[in-house]
Amino acid sequence: MANICLILEFDGTAYAGWQVQANGISVQQVVESTLAQLIGVPVRLISSGRTDAGVHARGMVVNFHTDRSLPPSAYREGLNRLLPRDIAVREARQVADDFHARFAARGKWYRYTLCLTPVRSPLHGRYSWQLRAPLDISAMSAAARHLVGVHDFAAFRTAGCDARTTTREIFSLDILPAEPLLQIDVRGSGFLRNMVRVMVGTLVEVGLGKRTPENISLLLRGEGQRAGRTAPPQGLCLMEVWY
Repeated sequence: MANICLILEFDGTAYAGWQVQANGISVQQVVESTLAQLIGVPVRLISSGRTDAGVHARGMVVNFHTDRSLPPSAYREGLNRLLPRDIAVREARQVADDFHARFAARGKWYRYTLCLTPVRSPLHGRYSWQLRAPLDISAMSAAARHLVGVHDFAAFRTAGCDARTTTREIFSLDILPAEPLLQIDVRGSGFLRNMVRVMVGTLVEVGLGKRTPENISLLLRGEGQRAGRTAPPQGLCLMEVWY
């Protein structure tokens, strides 16, 4: 029995998120059905996490066990011939029997992309949150420093989060201008439901002058403050998972 690990890249625009669900077609559903077509038996993928509807990935990690004796390259090439154009296998390899894509993960890197133009951009709109007002990048960077470290991020999750604890560690949070884009790179041990998108929405409010950088500390201490809006899904991409 082989344990095969796949690294997936996908455009999440057309999907109801990663996880199989009743209200729409998911990325997991498409990959599992394509894999079953390739090897002739049903397969259930173990993923490094979930992505919401409209969220993209460059480095979603999954694994599955199979008794089919195919070389890893056959999974990559075979799946890429059969998958739709908005999903691809970037890498396939055999891993240790006890490797688990979710429980073995040590950290994740997410990138959120903003597009700062006075006129909407058809080219960037599918993969960014378009804002027409200028942002104070210095204030956003000052606010971001409050989020780095081990904190209780209860204020930065949305309804339906079933995490047993809300304490997480943010390793780094970098704000990178790349005109007309602004990229927000967040690396951490793990994330609550919509945590990155709420963090981005809050940082944008700082950039717009609607709250101060120091307000972030109040949110982390749970002092009756409300975080900013949840940023739209299309700007978010799962870049990498570490093991």
